[in-house]
Amino acid sequence: MLDELGISEEEKKNAKEREEAKLAAEVTADFERRREERRAVESGWLLNMNFYSGNQYCDVSPLGGVASEDMQFYWQSRRVFNHIAPMVEARIAKLEKLRPKLSVRAFSDEDADVKAAKLATGVLRYAQERIRFAETAAKAAVWAEVCGSGFYKVAWDERGGRQVAVDGEGAPVYEGEVSVTAVSPFEIYPDRLNAEGIEELESLIHARVASVDEVYERFGVEVSGKDISELTLIGYSEPSAGKKPLESVGMHFATAKNGVVLIERYRKPSAAYPDGRLEIVAGGKLLYAGALPYVNGERGERVFPFVKQDCMRLPSAFFGASIIDRLIPVQRAYNAVRNRKHEFLNRLSMGILTVEDGSVDTDELSEEGLLPGKILVYRQGGKAPEMLDTGSFPSEFAAEEEWLEKEFSLISGVSDLSQNSTPTQVTSATGLQLLLAQDESRLSGTLKSVENALKEIGRQILRLYREFAGSARLMTLTGENKRIQVRYFNATDLSVNDVQFETENAETPEEKRATVLKLYEAGLLTDEDGRISTVNKNRVLEAFGFGSFENARDISALHIAKASEENYELKSGEVGVDDYDDHELHITEHTRYLLSSELKKSTKKAEIKARFAAHMQAHKAAYQKEKQEKAEV
Repeated sequence: MLDELGISEEEKKNAKEREEAKLAAEVTADFERRREERRAVESGWLLNMNFYSGNQYCDVSPLGGVASEDMQFYWQSRRVFNHIAPMVEARIAKLEKLRPKLSVRAFSDEDADVKAAKLATGVLRYAQERIRFAETAAKAAVWAEVCGSGFYKVAWDERGGRQVAVDGEGAPVYEGEVSVTAVSPFEIYPDRLNAEGIEELESLIHARVASVDEVYERFGVEVSGKDISELTLIGYSEPSAGKKPLESVGMHFATAKNGVVLIERYRKPSAAYPDGRLEIVAGGKLLYAGALPYVNGERGERVFPFVKQDCMRLPSAFFGASIIDRLIPVQRAYNAVRNRKHEFLNRLSMGILTVEDGSVDTDELSEEGLLPGKILVYRQGGKAPEMLDTGSFPSEFAAEEEWLEKEFSLISGVSDLSQNSTPTQVTSATGLQLLLAQDESRLSGTLKSVENALKEIGRQILRLYREFAGSARLMTLTGENKRIQVRYFNATDLSVNDVQFETENAETPEEKRATVLKLYEAGLLTDEDGRISTVNKNRVLEAFGFGSFENARDISALHIAKASEENYELKSGEVGVDDYDDHELHITEHTRYLLSSELKKSTKKAEIKARFAAHMQAHKAAYQKEKQEKAEV
């Protein structure tokens, strides 16, 4: 159209540059608007982070941000007795212990679905181990507990994974790897704050500080940097917190030298943009504009590559609430009680002197105090100095301190038992177990959010592998009975739309052993003759930490694997029986195939059944011969 109008290439280029500059200005203005709308929420996060790190004599300023509180008197004690940090750390430790493991459940009992589920489970756990997902989840858990919400960004790193080739210029080519990073809530800007989930948003901005060198390396565009002090956080905590000002203890904004704000605006698919829209801007320049990068939606569409995890959900709010929000008033009261208590004890121990005007040298007395053995000279005829009666220590201090400590546990959902303190009134093991169960139930809401986040991360990981892994991806898997398997897989085998995710609650080794012992005592691990089968024996050994012994001694899994291979071979031809086969295991595995739905759907059902029957008859004959030989011996 432009060529028909007689517009030159130079004019086309200028028009494109004006369009890009207009879009960059629009994205930047949108970011500034969202930042102003979120300013009050951000101040609450800063206050929480300061209380968590030990700067607890501060509050939200009417002008925004966090400001230090002035002392009323110079002599006042302003020590910090931080109970918030151990409470949050106890919650995080509990969540780490109870964090479920992801596995994939087959959509049906069809052999293809079962294989796809096993492959998806193996790929998922392999990927999580490669990218050190446990560390990322721990970082996101801290953000969620302190600020109320933590975020994950699930992307595909083209420079990740193993090196597979070298391009024409000699640069290495990598196979690529999924990337999951923990994202601070300070970097997330939704288009509206009353949306309760990412799926409800029309657009989302991820903004962070980047260096000009990083921008040039990624996008090949030179931008001018500047000192940025609004998006870079720094924290410092020490036992003497409260003595130093806000600038040296707690959380505050630092200055990033020669940096730019890298703004990524994600827009969901619409009629105008069926594949969504991603626009990246830095330094007032448009770096990228195109479709959303990944096919990571449930129905093959492109969605935001972000997952949200909340500490406590709030109605009609995008960002969740933190437990620190509720603990701050209790922490303020606790600091006040402890400091007033210490001031009162100082008065009792050091005393307060009353002297008649002009009777003693007050300067000397104020400097040296009442040293042991000191000769106190006062004016003849004057009144001798005496100690002021400050009264006895009020019992209300101890009662208030004890109640505030209980209130910490009541609000945080972490009992004394979780903090290595056994309640004196509970003596039975059953009572302690009930307290632990109650502790876990109070974290059920947070655990549910963690579980939902892990499921969504798992789905997006598998979809990224399906999109980018290719046709021959090398992977190391831990198979049944902890056997290591090195295999190639095709990305199309990951039929993630046909499988369902389930979570396995993590248990400590002690809990597993106790469960195994209870099952054994109940007789659920033995047969009618009171004997433990080989499979159950190996499971008991694994539960008690003898996995390597099990792997070295157990060959039942190898027999089962051989029988499974024979099942495939018997579909097309005859298979012989070896003398070293475990005939019982082979008969069981062949019978399992005969009862499967796969055989029922086969067009050669009668022919296959005849081959299986002949093969199983050979196993039975060999088994009877072995029994007879043993009986004769």
